[in-house]
This record gives sequence, structure tokens and C-alpha cells, in this order.
Amino acid sequence: MDLPGEEIIAPLPRITLQAFCETPAVAATMQAAVADRRMDKAHARIQMGGPAAAVEAYRTAPTPNIIVLETVSDPATLVSHLEALSESCDAGTKVIVVGHVNDVQLYRDLIRRGVSEYLIAPLGTLDLLRSLSELYVAPDARNLGRVIAVMGAKGGVGASTVAHNVSWAIARHLDASTVIVDLDIAYGTAGLNFNQDPPQGIAEAVFAPERLDSNLLDRLLSRCSDNLALLAAPAVLDRTVDLDEDALEQLLDLLRASVPCIVLDVPHQWSSWVRRTLLSADEIVVVAEPELASLRNAKNLVDLSRATRPNDAVARLVLNQVGMPKRPEIAAGEFAKALGVEVLCAIPFDAQLFGTAANNGQMIAEVQAGGKASEAFTQIASALTGRGEAKRSRRSLLEPIVAKLKRRKAS
Repeated sequence: MDLPGEEIIAPLPRITLQAFCETPAVAATMQAAVADRRMDKAHARIQMGGPAAAVEAYRTAPTPNIIVLETVSDPATLVSHLEALSESCDAGTKVIVVGHVNDVQLYRDLIRRGVSEYLIAPLGTLDLLRSLSELYVAPDARNLGRVIAVMGAKGGVGASTVAHNVSWAIARHLDASTVIVDLDIAYGTAGLNFNQDPPQGIAEAVFAPERLDSNLLDRLLSRCSDNLALLAAPAVLDRTVDLDEDALEQLLDLLRASVPCIVLDVPHQWSSWVRRTLLSADEIVVVAEPELASLRNAKNLVDLSRATRPNDAVARLVLNQVGMPKRPEIAAGEFAKALGVEVLCAIPFDAQLFGTAANNGQMIAEVQAGGKASEAFTQIASALTGRGEAKRSRRSLLEPIVAKLKRRKAS
């Protein structure tokens, strides 16, 4: 089942792109698009001069994978430039034209001449990114998986517990196929929390990327239920985890292409690969406790997401272990005000419930269905996936009927 939330624009592959603009506004939009996380792999260059400059540039130089041309000239001049450009264009080069006139006849003429897309200025950054992405994403693969990265503001705040229970809620209550990826390779707890001990998992995927393909990935996944699978961490100390910045790219590309929802359990550490993985996710969830160290670290993470992801929603905030006895706490309103975001959910402290679930290898809803904590995880799952309401269980659908029959019997 696909998730119906916000449209997901696929990241571009490792391509080269050159844009030839004629107005500052379109050049600024191009710059914003190039700076977006979805363009991390692309090598782009932006210059002024329009189609005439492109024709001159490629008389003796090879053409890139994509050429973006802005034109303010009349259609006849544009067509003549395109004809001249076609003489030096390499096979496979795609051309996008940005014009300032909404002309259907011109659009049809450009498409007949092999232009991939005609966009009308002014255009937004996401409009441009969408058009670029669709050049490389097959029509039957555009419903890409949503990547949700969950990270704790500090160690011990329960981010892994939140990640695992939210994943369970997405799979169970929202009926969406979900994969949990435990990225804490040395100390991950996903296997324990789901009472799984798979012989293989995330280590085989990241330490031998040359072997990774869809068939191997399917073998590495441990099935927790019909809709939920786990890419578990080995949780052994036989080697250090010094990954390259792009170590997870191939894995996430494969998961995006095959699973509607991917939840990343991100360890509380700060390295190039953690930063890259966190900031490239479709949704970021920061889990914090209502105390000062969490406030400081959560603010740093939220500010970073706001500064580096201008075309995405800001990181979400979940407060965990709220109401711990005898602990002075920062009020949720004050916490949210300091970060400039709303609290997505506040999960109440319940040592007995969470301890029992952890020791039994169960999810909170399996220990106490219908409790406040279970409802909190379903609420988080609904918000992150764009579902206003979770799928109601068969029991809840029958409850009004059962209650009505009881009233009749009593009367």
C-alpha cells in the first residue's frame, strides 16, 4: 500500500547539469534547486547567456546529461538556437527549456524537436526539482518510499523505542509495508525489541556495497509481520563503524524503490555519514526529554534542518518520558517555543509498561493496547505518513454495535 502524504520527489542520480539563464530570477531558482538535498549527487553549473551561450559553449565541448535553457526571445529565434545546438548535442543529453510565454503551439513544437520539458517562468524550486527528477524516474516507479529518520537529542531519551513503535504502528494501523533500518551497528536494539536474532542484516549491506542488490537485500531483511521487516544491527564489536559519507546511498535507493515506508533508527553520534543520512531523509524526527541538555541539542538539530533543508518541512519534535516522578521538567510549551516548532507528541513516562515491553521483546501496543503511549505512537505514525486517521481496527469498528446490543439487553 502506498502512503498518500506529500509528494515525494526522487533524488537525482550522479548526472551532470548545465544551465544557461537570461534573468536573475530563474538563475536564483536554479541555484536554490542545485543546493537542495535531492541534488547532492549531481554536478551542476549555472551561467548566464541563454540559448546563444549554450550553442557557443558546445561547439567544441561535450554536452552534459541535462541542459537547462532559459529563453526570453521569440519562438523562431529559440528554434534556430535549438537546431544549432542539436548539431553538437551528444546522444542521451536531455534539454529543458524555461520560457516566459504560455504557448501551447510552441510547447508541442519543442516536444516534437526532442525537448524533454517546457517550463513557464516564474517557477518554484520544487517545480524545477520535480521536472528534473522525472527525467530519470520511470512512470511506474514514481510512488517512492518515504524515508523517516528518527534520532535522539541525546543518549538514553528513547529514540530507538520511538522509532520501533512508530514503525509497528505504520505497518499495523496504517496498513503500509514498512522496513526498520537499525543504523546503530555496534549497539542496536531493534533485534531485541522485536525478539529477532537474524544471522545477517545491516552490516552485510554497508560493509560490502559491491554485492548489494535487490535480491541480497531481500535475504537480509528479517520479517516481523506481514507488513513489517527489519534490517537488524549485529550489535557486536568485531569492527569499528567508520563509514564513508555516502555509505548508505545504494541501500536507501534500493529501499525507496521497493518499500512505501522506511524508518531509520539513527544512532546518537555525529559523523559525516550520520549527518548525510539524517539530512537526506524525507522526514526528520528528533526525540528529546523535557530537560536542558535535550533542549540545547534538539535546538541545534532543528536549526540545522531548517538551514540546510529550505524546501522541506522542519524537523519534528517528540517529547518522551514526560512526567517522570521527582524530576524537574521544562514545560512542553516552553520547549517548543525555544525551538520554534510545535511538539508533535508528548509520550508519558511509564517505567513498568516500557520496561515490560523491552524485556519481553514486544511493542507497547502488544503489552497495553489502547493506552496513552500506544495512542501516541499511532498519532506520530499518522502525522509522519500524511494519514489524517489511522486505519481503525476490526475490534473498534464493532464496538458501537456491541454497545448497542448490550443496552438493548439491559432494557
